[in-house]
Amino acid sequence: MNASPPFHHITLTVSDIEKSGQWYQALLGPAEVIRREGDGWTRLRMNWSSGLVIAVTSHSASRTNQKFDHTQIGLDHLGLECGSEMEIRNWITRFDDLGIEHGPLESASYGWVVTARDPDGIPIEFFCQK
Repeated sequence: MNASPPFHHITLTVSDIEKSGQWYQALLGPAEVIRREGDGWTRLRMNWSSGLVIAVTSHSASRTNQKFDHTQIGLDHLGLECGSEMEIRNWITRFDDLGIEHGPLESASYGWVVTARDPDGIPIEFFCQK
């Protein structure tokens, strides 16, 4: 058994799986999509050739009039690894091309980062260590 197994996937609860699925694929490129349904939920699982797996799920019990709040217990943000500051700058250009609002390129002692928010307000961060 691995002491620290590699991260496999993340599943996000969203208000509209179609809208979120389109947003993530517009940003990250086309993915293999698998639709699943269960008692009171529907999920789109997006598999990219890089190995990244993000699923978006809607629950019939969810309140769809609310936005994500990173100050509540649970997920704070989704972080994606970049190889360089230039790669992050390229993501900023992609955000701009897609009309996606984003924060500035931030430089900290440990790395560079830019953050945007998905349709439900969930932060997605592109990060590169220095």
